[in-house]
Amino acid sequence: MAVTTKNLARTAATTNTATVLYTVPASTTTVVTNIAVTNTAGTAGTFTLACGPSGSQVALHTTTAIAANTTVYIDCKLVLSATNTFTGGASATTINFNINGVEIA
Repeated sequence: MAVTTKNLARTAATTNTATVLYTVPASTTTVVTNIAVTNTAGTAGTFTLACGPSGSQVALHTTTAIAANTTVYIDCKLVLSATNTFTGGASATTINFNINGVEIA
């Protein structure tokens, strides 16, 4: 069993809240360990995050406020099965996601 610590997603948000940020590879389990959401704009914004199987995802954050020029750190232990996805979006493309975790194959 190979365990690989890695950056799962490092991307600017889209304004579509269902944008796929990460998909668990086949025959792999992923544990999301932490998420950083950064707003680089001078105005407040919102972000949305969800995870799970396509079509039945669970909301983690829904239109969550993030102040101007700040970062929100989310410490978690989310277990995702093979082919599950992590989706997100924001009110502006100045909001960025950095998702880290461990892939177990």
